[in-house]
Amino acid sequence: MIDYTHILKDAGLVASSAAGQVDSSDKIVDLGAGLVEGKFIIDVTAIEIADNNEEYEIELQGSSKSDFADTIEVLASMKLGANEALDGDQDSTTGRYSVLFSNEKNGSIMRYVRSYCAIAGTISTGINYSAYLSK
Repeated sequence: MIDYTHILKDAGLVASSAAGQVDSSDKIVDLGAGLVEGKFIIDVTAIEIADNNEEYEIELQGSSKSDFADTIEVLASMKLGANEALDGDQDSTTGRYSVLFSNEKNGSIMRYVRSYCAIAGTISTGINYSAYLSK
């Protein structure tokens, strides 16, 4: 079950580093003033790894500021891409990835969250994914 207020990125291709968008607008979710723990769900429908150097780090970022002007912290992340870029032995594939998160970091509550994809390598088509929060 998906709570549409907690969708951080709708399906769409990303070929350069960017914050997640819903309906072509940057999406920031207000989790409120208290502690929130849950899952950061990433559904990947396409991923380019043709040059064996592509790396996609999909992050759940938190901030105490609603505009993410500063105090940005990474609350959870998933690295995907070519195994050569990830120091692994398997290329990432399409599918669902789930990462546990908390909006507390070093005693501070990060009230606002967004998704962000940092991309490195030789990118032609990039990655197509959606992301949301779940309990």
